[in-house]
Amino acid sequence: MRLSVPRDLTGVRFAVNVFIAATIVWYVLERIADTNAIWAIASMVASSDPKVEEAARMFRARMINVLVGCAVGFVVLAVGHPSQWKIPLALSLAVLVSTYLVHVQTMWRQAPITAAIVIAGGLSAQSKLTGVEHGLHKVAEVIFGCAVGWAISVIMAWLWPIKAAHDAGKS
Repeated sequence: MRLSVPRDLTGVRFAVNVFIAATIVWYVLERIADTNAIWAIASMVASSDPKVEEAARMFRARMINVLVGCAVGFVVLAVGHPSQWKIPLALSLAVLVSTYLVHVQTMWRQAPITAAIVIAGGLSAQSKLTGVEHGLHKVAEVIFGCAVGWAISVIMAWLWPIKAAHDAGKS
């Protein structure tokens, strides 16, 4: 079995992007903010891409849907008493708002995921205020991860441009 070096290094460049961005996110959140970085790292990967245009599109779509999910989650959390039924209600409402009001189909699954994060925080704490605080904290981690992923994509595209597929065969 021979291992061949690929002509197209896009995958290698993306691996370097993810390594650098994950290191930054992990270090900042674990060492400075003293929190678990898993939500931020997952968001960073989802918002990263070797192509800056794609990274920008993913970043924008993810941010919009995070805000939709956050808003829906906070509204559902604020209304009435704590109940396990708030999670499926918030998920459904977030999907409907994202699909029919916001119309940003890319990363539209992020809206119900964010709503679930917000609602789960409130239900586990059995306190609306603690739930809002926990939800804002997790949403801030997601936004931070997305921002780092996008920023590293931009910086790496400047430092290490990738050739278009038709140019790769010419070198």
